[in-house]
Amino acid sequence: MASFKIKGGNRLHGDVQPQGAKNEVLQILCAVLLTEEEVRVSNIPDILDVNKLIEILKDFGVSVVKNSHGDYTFCAKNIDLKFLESNIYKQKGSSLRGSIMLVGPLLSRFGLGYIPKPGGDKIGRRRLDTHFLGFMKLGGIFKFEEKSNFYGVEAPISGLKGAYILLDEASVTGTANIVMAAVLTPGETIIYNAACEPYLQQLCNMLVRMGADINGIGSNMLKIKGVKKLNGTDHRCLPDMIEIGSWIGLAAMTQSDITIKNAGVQHLGVIPDTFRKIGIKLEIIGDDIHVPKQTNYSISSYLDGSMVTISDAPWPGFTPDLLSIILVTATQSSGSVLIHQKMFESRLFFVDKLIDMGAQIILCDPHRATVIGLDRKSPLRATTMSSPDIRAGIALVIAALSAEGTSTIHNIEQIDRGYEAIDTRLKKLGADIERIN
Repeated sequence: MASFKIKGGNRLHGDVQPQGAKNEVLQILCAVLLTEEEVRVSNIPDILDVNKLIEILKDFGVSVVKNSHGDYTFCAKNIDLKFLESNIYKQKGSSLRGSIMLVGPLLSRFGLGYIPKPGGDKIGRRRLDTHFLGFMKLGGIFKFEEKSNFYGVEAPISGLKGAYILLDEASVTGTANIVMAAVLTPGETIIYNAACEPYLQQLCNMLVRMGADINGIGSNMLKIKGVKKLNGTDHRCLPDMIEIGSWIGLAAMTQSDITIKNAGVQHLGVIPDTFRKIGIKLEIIGDDIHVPKQTNYSISSYLDGSMVTISDAPWPGFTPDLLSIILVTATQSSGSVLIHQKMFESRLFFVDKLIDMGAQIILCDPHRATVIGLDRKSPLRATTMSSPDIRAGIALVIAALSAEGTSTIHNIEQIDRGYEAIDTRLKKLGADIERIN
């Protein structure tokens, strides 16, 4: 198990290029199964979760050609469906949350799809009902092997048929999965209460270029008319908004001067303004974000003087993946803020590690934490800790970089799942960080 050894206190300086969006790439890679023609995808991050999915695609028989760093060509002409029954598939699929999105394309093109219970972050219950209820609305027959936790869906003899689907939650992966199942399904499918975040829009726009008939992209109602086949295409993934938010929080906490290049500002929604709520200064320069050095930053209050609450919500609300970053950044602000994590009941449990470092945080319940900013009057103390998930892991890295002394973070494989070569990139900015295997 690898670890990071981090000496805090350095001021960082320079430009950073955000990686491709992990959550978009996982959708896009599954979508290559919808056509037998070549699909070229660029700006793919070199991270564990993405690399695992690429390996699964290879195991299915997908031809994968690496053109250059982050640039691949995929061809799913010859797919081995017997791989679905293999123990290797059950093992690999269970280690990756994004593997659930293989089911929609497989069902759409081949009439069946199976997946072991997906793995991923241990941040609370993440149910699969939305996915399979959608497939069943299209006529799919649900299959479940209780002993092996193996989920599946098969098309009936008469085939799938377009349907009206009202999602019980605006699930991003659920919407993506059902969209990919619907594009080759005869008839019209209407998905209401659909997720509409930029990464889902990217998937839909790519499918349209491949020949799909999708209307309402960017709204919560998608209308899809099934087509007989899809063609190949080229696609470039957006910058990762979660990494961009991580760099903003890092710059503020470490009193650093950092410019985030080519940040895809038009796709960031409320993210910049949410950081401004806790006092972070941002300068939007074209498509770049400059975070100047700040000695102090103050949390704002509402017009009636009450304490600000920052909570997650479906797009265009604030993404839950950045609440960990906002929380750790607020520990050195002036003022107090309530962090309300609505979606996952275990995501705030990493705050005990920040409390050990000297942060003043009251964990009200599994979903809410009040952060009382120290205004840099009492710097965080170095400690030894373990990364529980991707986003909490990077929050702990940020805390360690701002703390006095040398910290050790174990289980950094969790961080590697979502951040490409984060230690190397931090070193280029002046951070004192070492990877210990």
